[in-house]
Amino acid sequence: MPRGDTAFLFDLDGTLVDSVYQHVLAWKEALDREGVELSVWRIHRKIGMSGGLFANMLLRETGLGITDERLARLRQWHAEAYNRQAAQDAVRPLPGARELLAFLTEEGIPWAIATSGRMQTAQHNLEALGVDPSKVPVVTRDQVRYAKPDPDLFITAAQRLGMDVHYSLVVGDSIWDMLAAKRARALGVGLLSGGYGQEELEDAGAFRVYEDPADLLKHIDEVAARR
Repeated sequence: MPRGDTAFLFDLDGTLVDSVYQHVLAWKEALDREGVELSVWRIHRKIGMSGGLFANMLLRETGLGITDERLARLRQWHAEAYNRQAAQDAVRPLPGARELLAFLTEEGIPWAIATSGRMQTAQHNLEALGVDPSKVPVVTRDQVRYAKPDPDLFITAAQRLGMDVHYSLVVGDSIWDMLAAKRARALGVGLLSGGYGQEELEDAGAFRVYEDPADLLKHIDEVAARR
């Protein structure tokens, strides 16, 4: 398989940008503001799935009523809290993220970003990475019917590249990324930089697991097709 036939489809939070725990704290602030008491660890376990599904599951665990108005408030308050942290330079690229993307570009290997976040929060992360959405395919929650663990984000990203998703590598830090990769019939590559363990990622479908983007770049020959 020539390199041009293989694409890298990246998750964003926890995969390329060190932002998982900022999202956790932002959701915690939003839930507290709504009067929903939930432990931080329960929030972390759901980071990476779509915001709507995430909020539904959290509220279901608390036994509170779920309304469109409540979900809309939670999403808005989460975005406000997260963007406030991002504006304070609390969100930065993970080690090796920029170098990995630069390597793929130099080698002519197509890549795109697919995130369950909406552009309202993803914009800060893209700016931190130096990624211009007008030049690189970036698929956000705003652009698909369903987000992770459904495969829509990664399928759409592959289509934007003009690639077959079955020959693509989905790189993510959560079990939701790996489940979405399996449903898209793509290969999943897991990173530990979002807080999930190696066995969790492998059980969810990852065929390789690395520490972070820098570690993936160091072992890129294990996953990137040869010329």
